[in-house]
Amino acid sequence: MTAAPTDGRRLAELAALLADETRAGICLALLDGRAWTAGELARGAGVAPSTASEHLTRLVRGGLLVEERQGRHRYLRLADPAVAQLIEDLAGHASPDPRPAGSLRVATADAALAHARTCYDHLAGRLGVRLRDALLTRGLLDGADGLAVTPTGRDWLADLGVAPLRGGRRPLVRDCLDWTERRPHLAGALGAALCRRFAELGWTTRGTGRSVRVTPAGVAALPEALGIEAGELVPPRRDGGGGRA
Repeated sequence: MTAAPTDGRRLAELAALLADETRAGICLALLDGRAWTAGELARGAGVAPSTASEHLTRLVRGGLLVEERQGRHRYLRLADPAVAQLIEDLAGHASPDPRPAGSLRVATADAALAHARTCYDHLAGRLGVRLRDALLTRGLLDGADGLAVTPTGRDWLADLGVAPLRGGRRPLVRDCLDWTERRPHLAGALGAALCRRFAELGWTTRGTGRSVRVTPAGVAALPEALGIEAGELVPPRRDGGGGRA
């Protein structure tokens, strides 16, 4: 099958949007699912507000971001879950950064991000991958012919307080390649619902940036709910102690 010339042009235009380190970094920062002001994104990217504004305008025009204005503030977020999936998938195919962390603080932040973070509106990192594994092991998901929620899984979700999930434009459940674990974590409407419900129950809370922390309540509840060992719910220590925090 031969692609039309415009298909190649549009793909090249999309690739060009992400071929700039600042624009790529902005998109990665917005994977936390929140809307940020142009000034906040400029500070996070380490560029001047005028430079960030130019990049943000290109990303909006290219359909990767949408903007909302409230008074004098300009808020930016990823356009939709499909864009988030694209960014996370591309990150999953990128080679790991071989450079060592410059300080203990940076190393600790990196470890927290790799352990648990949001990928737009669902859980990623080791926690997200472990969540998917646990759902399959307990028979709450069936992976024989693509991921599907089992009848046992629907009962479990109801007991957890997750409202019945219905199909729509967004898949009910799907795999998303995790860029740190290089294995899939759980995405789709179910991944988003579980991320939201864990926060409502007080099992998880936002950390710095995209990172997520499992609270003491979550450390107590998740082993019973999903069989995830308590030691897997906290990131490894980075102070040379060899244990877990």
